[in-house]
Amino acid sequence: MRPYGMRLILWLALGLLPSLSLHAAMLRAGVASADITDRSIPVNDPCFAKVLLLEQEGRRVALITMDVVAIGGIGRIGDGFLEGLRRELAVNPGIEPERVLVNASHCHGVVRGDVQQLVVAAVRQAASSLVEVQAGSGNGREEGISENRRMWLQDGTQADMRRAYSMPWDQQVKATGPIDPQIGILRLDDLQGRPVAVVYHFACHPIMNPPSKGNSADYPGFASAAIEKATGATALFLQGCGGDINPRHYKEVSRPADAKPLGLQLAASVLGALRQIKTSPAGRLRSQREIIEVPRAGDYDQRIAALKLEQQRLLKALRPTNINFKSFLPLLLSQRLFPDMPSHYAQGYMDQPQAFKGFDLDNRVQVEAYLKNLETMEQLTRLGSNLALLEKNRALTQQAASQALRAEVCALGVGDFKWVSFPGEVTVQVGLNIKKQFGDAHAHVSGYTNGYLYYTATREQRLNRGYAQEDCDVLVSPEWQAGFEAKALELLQRLK
Repeated sequence: MRPYGMRLILWLALGLLPSLSLHAAMLRAGVASADITDRSIPVNDPCFAKVLLLEQEGRRVALITMDVVAIGGIGRIGDGFLEGLRRELAVNPGIEPERVLVNASHCHGVVRGDVQQLVVAAVRQAASSLVEVQAGSGNGREEGISENRRMWLQDGTQADMRRAYSMPWDQQVKATGPIDPQIGILRLDDLQGRPVAVVYHFACHPIMNPPSKGNSADYPGFASAAIEKATGATALFLQGCGGDINPRHYKEVSRPADAKPLGLQLAASVLGALRQIKTSPAGRLRSQREIIEVPRAGDYDQRIAALKLEQQRLLKALRPTNINFKSFLPLLLSQRLFPDMPSHYAQGYMDQPQAFKGFDLDNRVQVEAYLKNLETMEQLTRLGSNLALLEKNRALTQQAASQALRAEVCALGVGDFKWVSFPGEVTVQVGLNIKKQFGDAHAHVSGYTNGYLYYTATREQRLNRGYAQEDCDVLVSPEWQAGFEAKALELLQRLK
């Protein structure tokens, strides 16, 4: 018998082979952070790039989360950022380009001009600090900090909630859309049980802190800071399918907007769920990536023409009135507060009943006409803002060399934790559809990853006749949804 055969028999007899095999397949992880905040402008709270470098059996994956608005397309992160980052990381520390995954929180923080160099340095730092880890996954739930910003109106159309224009009137609103309250969590501990990294996934726009408050990572920044203080681990926030999800109280005008309470509330829910997650050394690292072609929108001319017709209809509906805002407001208040005698004391109505009756009727007609004009004006404002988005994206499409967009769909598995991503502002129903069909509580779906294709709304939203940001600030056709959902399910299945 050859010497290696004798050794194999000896290992089996001593029970060493399983332990040696387990050790060879042990998952290792390294973490690092880089402050990427542009401090040449006022700063409310810092923005970070966080790195989780995973390694198993010689395969490395870099998961990078950034407090930025997008990976290319808009903001400070240029379109060449991802390619340049991957090129440098392929050389050192030797990560294959398709295994570099970058998710933007979609906060509106402004980052430094040398952000690529800072991220490269952080990844290399993470690679130099690899330790063997145990992995565990679980879920939290948070229903109190988000709301769907789209509203179904009585006429069958949809409108949305933006700071760029006013809300629809209350009597027009029939229903609101869903949220995704699930918090997906990946926990990594070292072999002594000390937390190394907490990856948490949640779907909601980080736009609670307005620009006037200064540079900010918004609620994910506060949540991550609280998680890190409580655990000692590096906390990485993954933005989910939050394209049509706003922070709750986003439009409130009775108190200053503040992201910190929302962040702390999310952190509390993460920490509560984290305590229930058990880690084990059996975590297996898997990654998948495919480039798919997404058809560009081809309906800009029709939508723009229809919107302009609606504008003309609304303009013709405006009516001249005998009153202006100065006279309208007191008339409205008196009619609402004192509907029986809005114009005078009871004595006047008793002395001149017919005169006041006709007078009040004339004033009510004027007030109702003015109210209708206000409603029309607000509709025109919404349509004008969304018309500008449609015209901008039609111009981009006309300049494009191809009728299809290239989209990178990535998937990552760490133990039970499974994650699939798309480079657009994916709306919440898409994520809910994929998770329901896949049927795995540890599977999660993100937008905002490895690129930026603007809003990628559902087919129903894309065909909305009422016009909203998610269906006007788009480059993709309604058919994109079916293609991505099918590919996401395929890649998640491969992770099994």
